[in-house]
Amino acid sequence: MTVVGTAMVVALAGCVASPFDQKGALTAGRYKPVLAPITPINADLRALPPPDKRITVSVYDFPDLTGQFKDQSNFQSLSKAVSQGGSAMLINALQDAGQRHWFTVLDRAALNDLLKERQIITEMRKVYRGENNINPGVLPPLDSASIILEGGITGYDTNVQTGGAGANFLGIGGNTKWTQDTITVTLRAVSTKTSEVLASVTVNKVIASVALDGNMFLYVQLDKLLQAETGYTQNEPKQIAVQGAIEKAVKSLILEGVQLNIWSFKNKSQGNVLVAQYDAEKYGNTAIPATGARALPATRNAAAVVQTQPIRFNAPPKATPVASVTTHPAPTGGAPSSGGTAPTQTALPPTQGKDGETLN
Repeated sequence: MTVVGTAMVVALAGCVASPFDQKGALTAGRYKPVLAPITPINADLRALPPPDKRITVSVYDFPDLTGQFKDQSNFQSLSKAVSQGGSAMLINALQDAGQRHWFTVLDRAALNDLLKERQIITEMRKVYRGENNINPGVLPPLDSASIILEGGITGYDTNVQTGGAGANFLGIGGNTKWTQDTITVTLRAVSTKTSEVLASVTVNKVIASVALDGNMFLYVQLDKLLQAETGYTQNEPKQIAVQGAIEKAVKSLILEGVQLNIWSFKNKSQGNVLVAQYDAEKYGNTAIPATGARALPATRNAAAVVQTQPIRFNAPPKATPVASVTTHPAPTGGAPSSGGTAPTQTALPPTQGKDGETLN
């Protein structure tokens, strides 16, 4: 019995120490980076049928509006409870919609950086080329969007549900515990023309955590006690939960927009099937309100956008080589030249291309 107990303790210690030992943690390449897997929610988003026409949208920010910090029992943490990269996740989800067929995404999250870089180009061409009107072929106008996507992470509730179970018999037993948190995401489409909120959706995502523990407490001999414990905990990463909620919100917003005639599917029959499934999920067992057709947004042709077209750029005329004449006084004491002057030609200007750029 002593040998069996010792073997069990060694086995348990090996199971716990092997993935977390110091040497393994410091070994480079133990856990190689991998691409983020395609989740079922992301696969549904990618499988959406294409739209009748691609929509141009802008994303400025998708902030954490909860204001919560990580819960620490012994000290105050300055780390946020949920991810602060909402805008990056939203842009990625918009590009995944229908395999990039649905949206042309304009990233405005770092708009100041973009404008500064364009200003550098403008100033350099003014200083070194004397251009007051920049050639649009060098620096074209920025694209504009007809719809701005706004929203954020609006809620994060911890320990919404908790539970567990356990049993022990003759000093040997185990137990399990689980908790559920909930994260809430809101996404809305706002018209650039009128600032009207065209459509809005709210999505809830449950974050589950599970812990399993096993223990053994028994006498292997009259005066010798064996005690062993093992455990396993699995927590769903909050970042993946936020990403899944945003992807679900993007898909829901697309279907809401179809119902409100903001945009449409290219294949109407496929679109009608998806809209019916969306209504069934949205209302569940609750009957759809029989109050007639839904009121449409007041903004008409909300997805239409007119891009800025620059005026025709006229390249500066090519410089014509002109011979300059320099007058020199007649040499003293000698015979004057026939005209009294000596013409001298200057070097020709560098060759220029059609757009005024100097060709080497």
